[in-house]
Amino acid sequence: MLPYFTERFGNASSAQHSFGWAARDGVETARGQVAALIGARPRDVVFTSGATESNNLAIAGAVRGQRDRGRHVVTVATEHTAVLDVCTALEAGLVDGALVEVTRLAVDAGGLVDPAAVAAALRADTVLVTVMAANNEIGVLQPIAAIGALARARGVAFHVDAAQAAGKVPLDVEAIGADLLSLSAHKFYGPKGVGALYVRRRGPVADLPPLHHGGGHERGLRSGTLNVPGIVGCGMAAEIARGAMADDAATLGALRDRLFDGLTAAIDGVHLNGAREPRLPHNLNVRVERVNGRELLMGLSDLSLSSGAACCTASAEPSHVLKAIGLSDEAARASLRFGLIRGTTVADVDAAIAVIAGVVGALRR
Repeated sequence: MLPYFTERFGNASSAQHSFGWAARDGVETARGQVAALIGARPRDVVFTSGATESNNLAIAGAVRGQRDRGRHVVTVATEHTAVLDVCTALEAGLVDGALVEVTRLAVDAGGLVDPAAVAAALRADTVLVTVMAANNEIGVLQPIAAIGALARARGVAFHVDAAQAAGKVPLDVEAIGADLLSLSAHKFYGPKGVGALYVRRRGPVADLPPLHHGGGHERGLRSGTLNVPGIVGCGMAAEIARGAMADDAATLGALRDRLFDGLTAAIDGVHLNGAREPRLPHNLNVRVERVNGRELLMGLSDLSLSSGAACCTASAEPSHVLKAIGLSDEAARASLRFGLIRGTTVADVDAAIAVIAGVVGALRR
């Protein structure tokens, strides 16, 4: 990224001089790198500020672009708030002033949605199905290929929030039948504030309308001067993640299992939240019996973890994901969400086990 802050500081849309050409070349290289991560064509990748913007552009745009066909959307109760809040806004008529009906499907105790439930929810006026690839809190991998096949057979647009999955597990937009797919660079070790949206240039969302206008950047879908250093960083992070994915998954999966086994051995009443498989290799979410959740987190302030989604930690409400899999408010608040990273070591895991066991023991006493 560094040269694009200094020597190659041009605007990627400036076609009249070498500074602009250098910036444009950096953007197009990154577009190819991101496309390769998800099995897409570079021309179908649109850069955004991250998955939140990508989700808004995809969901609201798909509904607006198909307003003559219908106003029904199918999603899942455990989706990220960047999806659920858009759906709520659509229901309230805050997009084009037209009311949209949203079906939110339940999940089982492991956090998985049944493709048969998706099939049953599809109607003649359904214009979009939006299901995340991997849950951001409990890490379970949804059966998106089966859901994508159902949507494709019915001619319904299929959006996948892949923010958590990209760079962690293999993704191929053709294999899963995605028409739209959202990414955030910082989820695969890239810079914050940049991401991408894959838009299939054929099928039900071929004419996806933009959310804002002015300049026609990114093939008219996302106007605004491009964040060239961020985009370059996003592309390089995608390339590194694609090459390191298999090794990362093996290493982090073993560390995650060591963490869970160590916690259950050291502490009575520790339970896994969400299905053990299929699950992201770096994710662990557990609940601890007989402790106050707030006191537990306060006692673990030296560890980087949370009780729910990082974007919702300011809320006093228990996690909607944990509630959806059947946990009580008390159990949801006494849950711990771990995200292991490429630099996590065995020593880190063992130290965390010791700290958590000590805090839980003190609270119970």
